[in-house]
Amino acid sequence: MTINIQEHLATPFNLEGHVDYSEGSVVSKTLLKKKVGNITLFAFDAGQGLSEHTAPFDAVVHILDGAAEITIGGKPQTVVQGDMLIMPANISHSLHGHERFKMLLVMIRSE
Repeated sequence: MTINIQEHLATPFNLEGHVDYSEGSVVSKTLLKKKVGNITLFAFDAGQGLSEHTAPFDAVVHILDGAAEITIGGKPQTVVQGDMLIMPANISHSLHGHERFKMLLVMIRSE
């Protein structure tokens, strides 16, 4: 689902309030989708996550609520509310929530 970004241009809004938790699910909401990258909000219920994968471009994760275990290149680390983490291109990564969490994902494509 994509929100109407035109409603939010030059107007502050609360990211965390734009995506709700859903029992046993991962909810995503695309805020902006452009040729150069995407900005997406996620809400993960406890026990949910994203399986190991790679991406051909860098990604930035900002935890808005809760905590996540993010594994990059086989090294797990806990990332908590307020933390930001850069996931480098072409390195395998996965995310898992032992508790529920919300995050902002910014993917930046490069040529």
